[in-house]
Amino acid sequence: MRDIPHDFAAHLAGETTTLCRCWRLVRRDGVVLGFTDHDVDIAFGETVFAARTGLEAAEATAELGFAVSGGEIAGALVSAGIAEDDVEAGLYDDAGVETWLVNWADPQQRILLDLHSIGEIRRADGAFVAELRGLAHRLDEERGRLYRAACSADLGDDACGVAITPTEGVVSETDGALTLSADALETFGLDWFTGGALTFTGGANAGLKVEIRLHRAGGALDLWRRTPRPITPGDAFVATPGCDKRFSTCRDRFANAVNFRGFPHMPGNDFILRVPQEGEPGLDGGSLFR
Repeated sequence: MRDIPHDFAAHLAGETTTLCRCWRLVRRDGVVLGFTDHDVDIAFGETVFAARTGLEAAEATAELGFAVSGGEIAGALVSAGIAEDDVEAGLYDDAGVETWLVNWADPQQRILLDLHSIGEIRRADGAFVAELRGLAHRLDEERGRLYRAACSADLGDDACGVAITPTEGVVSETDGALTLSADALETFGLDWFTGGALTFTGGANAGLKVEIRLHRAGGALDLWRRTPRPITPGDAFVATPGCDKRFSTCRDRFANAVNFRGFPHMPGNDFILRVPQEGEPGLDGGSLFR
């Protein structure tokens, strides 16, 4: 049951109320932003909640039990203080959002309505709509190890044990956003960096880390998402190799089969759904590997 302060409860019970909503957003880099749907700025809790941002609650749902509640907030990218470059850079991915109901005539009268994190962000024509996910969505996240064929370790971590060496390079050719080439990558075989990461150490995107979608011939890399600022020849970076988490890759490319953290010999769905035939090997209930 929600505990509403006595003075705020009295205000809510009155014939006339002066209410607004405020959102306190904490980005992944620690930057705090405040917004309100009131027509003047409101300050409390060491945060100024900016008005006239065009930000508004678009939709909200509440669920019983462990069902995930959520909603949406919408606004203009520039006027709301949310820059498109920062969205592209992933600074708002999983950002925390507090939703407050506030008496704008006396901001000390307020109540925290909900806690959310930002999910999918849709953008079009200078506006955005951000999905709000309730705390219960954390229960859908994978925890611990699962029985599956793919490896559960990340390349180079303690469970994997492979010593990976980052490769430093300088961009020689690029389309400015999604692809680049570098002489330092030409000595590596195809797909060595596929699934790995590229971190810019120079240029307009310095400090940005992007996952590598594909490593092609000629030292060319395709990135999973566009960089917020243009990539230019001469930009310095550090690239780390990737792994597709298959047993054959672990064994043949990294000689690390002994540390493989998957179950590559699990029968798949095709095997499970097969109709057993009399005399057919492997379907007698015994071990599949003899």
